[in-house]
Amino acid sequence: MNLQSNDSQLTGFLRKNGRWGFRNYILVLPLHNALNQLADQVRVHHPATAIITSVAHDWSGEVDSDWARISRVFSGFAINPNVGATIFIGIGTPAEEEILRNARAHREMPITYLTLKDAGGFERLEQQVMESVSEVLPLVASVKREPAPWSAMVLGLECGGSDAYSGITANPALGVASDKFVELGATSILAETMEILGAEHLLAARAKTPEVGQAIIDVVARYEQSISYEGIDIRGAQPSRGNIEGGLTTLEEKSLGAAKKAGNAPFTGVLDYAHTPTEAGLYFMDTPGHDIEQLTGFAASDVNITVFTTGRGTPTGSAVIPTIKVATNTEMATALPDLIDLNAGTIADGTQTVLEVGAQIFEEIVAVANGKLTAAEMGGHREFNLSRLYGSTL
Repeated sequence: MNLQSNDSQLTGFLRKNGRWGFRNYILVLPLHNALNQLADQVRVHHPATAIITSVAHDWSGEVDSDWARISRVFSGFAINPNVGATIFIGIGTPAEEEILRNARAHREMPITYLTLKDAGGFERLEQQVMESVSEVLPLVASVKREPAPWSAMVLGLECGGSDAYSGITANPALGVASDKFVELGATSILAETMEILGAEHLLAARAKTPEVGQAIIDVVARYEQSISYEGIDIRGAQPSRGNIEGGLTTLEEKSLGAAKKAGNAPFTGVLDYAHTPTEAGLYFMDTPGHDIEQLTGFAASDVNITVFTTGRGTPTGSAVIPTIKVATNTEMATALPDLIDLNAGTIADGTQTVLEVGAQIFEEIVAVANGKLTAAEMGGHREFNLSRLYGSTL
């Protein structure tokens, strides 16, 4: 079954920097963990709750060795193309102001910064945020969907809770869809550095240039070096306990299966965590294996839609990126219908081929980009987690 794009049409929200969004949120983004609840209260109680999103996190404003990484994530997340306006809420510090400046420097959009210091109390600050949402609402609502080119797509490829079926069902089927988007001029990003251990040489062989291939090798080597100084044999520690319970037996089996999400397209480049691609193509991003940290990094790098394959069921979503869940096996898809958007277990069942499910994933991505809600969106999953290195040489 061939993937057909002639009958498919993307629509989206064109931003002033040329990027496209597939959602049009007002984001209330706390810059201190003491304000998490306030941000959520605004999201829940404002009359426009359907288009308001927010996150919670554990950062309390410290500026340490991870500051550049944290700042980049906050500012990049705030200007994700799926966001029409952002309201930062903070306690009023120079670090917060730096995040604000970085966000404004990289995208022209409505960005407001309100502080507890200026408001003089939580109740007054909540009132100010509610008022600010009401002020930007007409401007955000005035931006309408319009036909979008295939280059509008920045697709994130993710897996979590992998099992013995991942490498033969959902992941290769997602690879088929990813290849088609890249062929059409879109961008696709494979991530999770520890998930390609043992398979990095195969990905490097697909690089467009020797420099890109070496960069893939170097990313993995640097990651292993950062772990080994603690006396940890990361290759010996994989697969994880959950992966083993799912039927995976070796690191190579896990890595080869995870890499299949990227299909067969050549790699255009390698991205640091939360960095934005500058041209279309297939990329590898250096991210942690932690699902939520990876998804947060995707959001900070302009990814506007993600496909997440899972063999054991992973209730992870993003506050700003529609996240499509693809099950690797029918048993899990049947047991957790409120988490799963599409079942690739039919490949193992023998009722569909990898190409047929790949075509279904392609069309599901288009449908979600055009406004169809994912199970994660309907379930209210808005996970967010800051990635920390804690002095690592990465």
